[in-house]
Amino acid sequence: MLVVDIVTLFPEVFAPFVGLSIVGRAVEAGLTDVRYHHLLDALSGSERADDSPYGGGAGMVLRAEPIARVLDEIIAAAPPDERRVIVMPTPAGRRFQQSDAQRFAALDRLIIVCGHYEGIDERIAELYPLEELSLGDFVLTGGELPALAFMDATVRLLEGAIAAESSQEESFSEGLLDYPAYTRPPVFRGVEVPEVLLSGDHAKIKAWRREQSRLRTQQRRKDLLE
Repeated sequence: MLVVDIVTLFPEVFAPFVGLSIVGRAVEAGLTDVRYHHLLDALSGSERADDSPYGGGAGMVLRAEPIARVLDEIIAAAPPDERRVIVMPTPAGRRFQQSDAQRFAALDRLIIVCGHYEGIDERIAELYPLEELSLGDFVLTGGELPALAFMDATVRLLEGAIAAESSQEESFSEGLLDYPAYTRPPVFRGVEVPEVLLSGDHAKIKAWRREQSRLRTQQRRKDLLE
């Protein structure tokens, strides 16, 4: 079973999505266990989770101490030989890929540390083996949305989460974009479903889909072919 630990200031962001998604069904089936670690619970006395940055500047920075406490607690309670990765969503990171989701799905534990405001004290990245990953070349308010994306992309690959055929024939599974999909009716506003899909000839359909996948990748994401 894959354990997903989410370290965040806003655990309430996750519950609605997890409850209504494949992730939620995977939790119910015992394929994964999603655990939330509220940073405010790691504070003592009058401590704050954030503070102003050294050197001045706009915004606030999440402090290293509360995050370190949570990570230390998670790691101390985990089996010493487990396969785990600690991820921090950040626009400065390498772009998240399908291959990362496949790699994470083979782990025992995935820990995601969600930044907020102006980010996280850099010393966390120096003290723990973090992988910094990005959703793309844009800035979000916090790491919660990327964390949801990373978790969803990973959990759906766990055996039993979705039909095996679905994960094998989707975009990026073989380095190509997915083929176009159609359903009823066969004609909509004058646009017809390709005849081959109505033929019942599974060999021809498979060949057509393979070619359409290649053509779509050539037109839209030539970099994947290169």
